[in-house]
Amino acid sequence: MNKVILSFMLLVSFTSASAQVDIDSLPKKKQTPQGLYMTAKQAYEDKVANPLGSVLIDVRTRAEVEFIGFTDLADKNIPYMVHDNESWNQKKNIFLSQPNSNFSIAIEDEISKKGLNKNAKIIVMCRSGSRSAKAANLLSQLGYNNVYSVVDGFEGDKQKTGPQKGQRVVNGWKNANLPWSYKLARTKMYFEE
Repeated sequence: MNKVILSFMLLVSFTSASAQVDIDSLPKKKQTPQGLYMTAKQAYEDKVANPLGSVLIDVRTRAEVEFIGFTDLADKNIPYMVHDNESWNQKKNIFLSQPNSNFSIAIEDEISKKGLNKNAKIIVMCRSGSRSAKAANLLSQLGYNNVYSVVDGFEGDKQKTGPQKGQRVVNGWKNANLPWSYKLARTKMYFEE
């Protein structure tokens, strides 16, 4: 009986939390055709409530995960984009990146390892919600029917005004004080095969 009550409370809590994503205010680059979104806090609550029923994929680059941190609640790091350390974007003053050609295969492998299929709930998280939206779109095109994008990502959005203008201090996994660490588990890291 207690399990039923707890499950109901978690469902009510998660349902009310899902109203926190204001879809109308999402920047276009964070929107997905399927319209399935979560905040970092909702993704955390989902994984805690149902750790085996969903898959949380961190789609940031390996460098981001190594130097900015990672949550043990993520099932796997599978980068959506990979850096090309030989090419430079002169306009943005950064290394060029390109789509990970192994992304869809690595996702399929992770889903099947968990004994799930294309109807499983997949939650994708990047730095701030733009790449996760692109990853969610790709997965939807590949037939995955229940893909959520974490709209505020691991680091969150940039502050628009004040002394912290331009810093990622607005929202996101880290700014919500959700569990994360610099210590990485090799089994959750991405290796090209």
